[in-house]
Amino acid sequence: MTEVRSPIDFSGKTVLVIGGSSGIGNGIARGFLDSGAEVHIWGTKESPESYAGGDGNFNRLHYQQMNAADPGAIEAFNPPFKKLDVLVQSQGIILYSRGEFEVKGFRRVLEVNLISLMTCAMKFHPLLVEAQGSMIVISSSAVFHATKGNPAYNASKAGAAGLTRTLGQAWASDGIRVNGIAPGFVETKLTAVTTKNERRRAEALSRIPIGRFGRVDEVAGIALFLASPMSSFIVGQTLLADGGMLL
Repeated sequence: MTEVRSPIDFSGKTVLVIGGSSGIGNGIARGFLDSGAEVHIWGTKESPESYAGGDGNFNRLHYQQMNAADPGAIEAFNPPFKKLDVLVQSQGIILYSRGEFEVKGFRRVLEVNLISLMTCAMKFHPLLVEAQGSMIVISSSAVFHATKGNPAYNASKAGAAGLTRTLGQAWASDGIRVNGIAPGFVETKLTAVTTKNERRRAEALSRIPIGRFGRVDEVAGIALFLASPMSSFIVGQTLLADGGMLL
């Protein structure tokens, strides 16, 4: 009898998760790893040990220190893998205390959250063409609503969704499927300013019909779906995963 392989089986596949050292990116990396893939992750610190006390799990992941916002470093990077089936771009920062209302802060956020997406996409385009692979861009529910105190974060995430649409259209003929995920409130280090504050936490939960924050493994499940044959006719879309918050 012929063995039927699950479409969520990534055995023999190679995955790179940029921003895979913590939070949603690390959860996605773990998801692909658990599905059989060889998974490489990028982070900005020197080694996995530098993240002690954080929310990342580095077990069996191949770690590389890399600043995705440094175009020279990206261009000079010599990948330790010969093929790439899935590229996940999960890099991102946010500045509080009105830091994004200063031009320097605004520019810094856009460099990391938007411009680096294109730099990394172009770097790995040839490998993705060869593998007929897919790219997944992690943005935010902020794509669809305003964020009063964070203009750069909002603009960068809206731009990420626009880039996802455009590269989805431009690269479909190359055999690359480009899609994205827009998570709502997921409990990570990045959202701790809300989830760890009693007043803000209660206010945020009151707006989520499902009655809870999301988990990184739930976002990972969407990434696995978007990279699998189950989504083979989906191109250029950013899927909102917010527990119904924007309803």
